[in-house]
Amino acid sequence: MFRSRAKEEKAPSAVKAAVTDSKQPRDPEAPKGRPTPKRSEAQSQRRSVANTPTTRKEAAKRQRDERRVQLERQRQALAGGDERYLPARDRGPVRKFARQWVDSRFNVAEFFLPLAVIILVLSVVRVPMLQSIALLLWLVVIVLIVLDAAFSGFRLRKRLGERFPDHNRRGAVAYALMRSLQMRRMRLPKPQVKRGERP
Repeated sequence: MFRSRAKEEKAPSAVKAAVTDSKQPRDPEAPKGRPTPKRSEAQSQRRSVANTPTTRKEAAKRQRDERRVQLERQRQALAGGDERYLPARDRGPVRKFARQWVDSRFNVAEFFLPLAVIILVLSVVRVPMLQSIALLLWLVVIVLIVLDAAFSGFRLRKRLGERFPDHNRRGAVAYALMRSLQMRRMRLPKPQVKRGERP
């Protein structure tokens, strides 16, 4: 009367498991209840069973190896531009066009780092005139970068709308502007077009 219901529910399933797991030999004349698998299927099944890790340590090691292989594929794809193994952020025709559009033109932002080094050197020199020139250069560079980014973003958005009207273009302009901040030789995936070449 006061037995728990969980035990009652477990009991029939345990009985079923005992019946199915019994080691009694099957009558060779009795039907199997399933079709005989093809040789190729049986071999692939045996291979998968043989390759299944038995311990947690083996499973972790296999997972690390698979991750290493995947990262190596991604690194090679970033160097060569192979679409199949690129990270999700760089995949798709819209992102490819945005990359090529940025790589085909000169961007003010890509020269920011060399200009920043020059301005820093000028500002360290203890000559008041050079320091004031450095400050003015900072302002000019920042204004040029902002104007170039606004103009580039506007043009790229327009081109993407014309070229890919039915695709998801969300984030493509920001992706392109972030790419334009990097020096050309440091960009990943590597540039696939030359400057002045239309994508």
